[in-house]
Amino acid sequence: MNRPVSQLRHDYKPTESKPAAQSRAIFWFIAGLGFPLLTVGLLMAFDDDDATASLIEDQEILLVAETPVVTIPTAAEAIAVDEAVNVPAGIDTEFATLAPSPEFHPPLLIEPEYERIELTVRSGDTLDRIFRKNGLNLGHLAEIVRIQPAGQHLRVLRPGDRFEIQHDDGDLVRLYRELNLTSALVVSQDEAGFVAEIIDRPIDVRRRHAYGRIQSSLFESGNAAGLPDKLIMNLAGIFAWDVDFVLDIRRNDDYYIVYEEIYQDGEFVTEGAIIAAEFNNNGRTFQAIRFVDGDGRSDYYTPEGRSVRKAFVRAPVDFTRISSSFNPRRRHPVLNTIRAHRGVDYAAPKGTPIKAAGDGKVIFRGRKGGYGNAVILQHGGNITTLYAHMSRFAGARVGTRVKQGQTIGYVGSTGLATAAHLHYEYRLNGVHRNPRTVKLPQADPIKEQYRQQFLSAARPILDELQQYKRTQIAALAVE
Repeated sequence: MNRPVSQLRHDYKPTESKPAAQSRAIFWFIAGLGFPLLTVGLLMAFDDDDATASLIEDQEILLVAETPVVTIPTAAEAIAVDEAVNVPAGIDTEFATLAPSPEFHPPLLIEPEYERIELTVRSGDTLDRIFRKNGLNLGHLAEIVRIQPAGQHLRVLRPGDRFEIQHDDGDLVRLYRELNLTSALVVSQDEAGFVAEIIDRPIDVRRRHAYGRIQSSLFESGNAAGLPDKLIMNLAGIFAWDVDFVLDIRRNDDYYIVYEEIYQDGEFVTEGAIIAAEFNNNGRTFQAIRFVDGDGRSDYYTPEGRSVRKAFVRAPVDFTRISSSFNPRRRHPVLNTIRAHRGVDYAAPKGTPIKAAGDGKVIFRGRKGGYGNAVILQHGGNITTLYAHMSRFAGARVGTRVKQGQTIGYVGSTGLATAAHLHYEYRLNGVHRNPRTVKLPQADPIKEQYRQQFLSAARPILDELQQYKRTQIAALAVE
């Protein structure tokens, strides 16, 4: 039998069997039970994370509160740190100590290269001439001579002065001038302009020893011992009041010296002062020790504190040969007659400096008969000295005072003379005395206020001199 078609549209599902329905019921039961458990677990996990985060925050706050503030050095400073930074216990020092990075290299400051001029002042040179010759900025010269202390050291130049100038295409950058062995002037430029200052030139003073034995002359002996002429002259000057190094020297006289050498930047510069010396002359022994008192005055004294200096030196010229000694019955070489020679003649090349034998006053200067050009000095009330046959005079005029050792003229052959030489006379109360043997007045001893200081300083120096002397004597004995 035919049934009519339904007008309703609907899905048609067959009816499930009984076992399938039971499986689905079990699934929904398990799902319903597990979902709440999973929800509880997730909530607990979120709570733990929040607690951990809170704990970390609390620890960070505590760390900030308890840890002292540490200023982290720059990278350059960190490299210079030799010791680890002390940090409170409990803090990880791996993060608290800033270790220098082996790969870090601080930037090098490279100074620009400027043209450098080194020069020595010649006679007639001025800074203006030097600047013009080298194409330097004259405006800069005008600036630096107006600032101190540059101005006082730049206005007057001496031959031999040394300069070092750095410039940038003629513009002055730096000027360096040696003032003496231990100081120099430096002029440099900064943002405000030129500035000048006096700087120290450090020196290294080294002590040396020397020994010499005379065979023919002090000069020959000194040169054989490796001593420069300057040091030989200084040695003679120390004992010039007791020894006439022209007349009194004998074969086998000897001497021992403690002296200084000056070094700068590791290089030898010059000989320094003689610190102590001993001279043995024809059975006589003379010793001298250098001492600088509290007033800055240096001089030489015997080990007992007496000055080796006397009112007069024995010879008013340096290291020459004697042509005629004091002789009251000498035959005159020009007049060919017996005429008393009441002085000492020192043969020397024309132009050799003649020095005042002692402090005094010029009472005569001019032409004086057979003496030629002559100078007479008055020393105190009863002593005069005469210097004759000069080629020319040296500055001191009648009435002026001169110091011992000051140059008063130059050797010549004026008057009755056959060759260039100095004729020297010493008169006591108007009576001629032999300059070589007359007893000379003593100079003042060391000041009493410095006497103990001198004696304390002199002993170790004298011990050093004597130790060196014993060493040399022992070495000569072996030879």
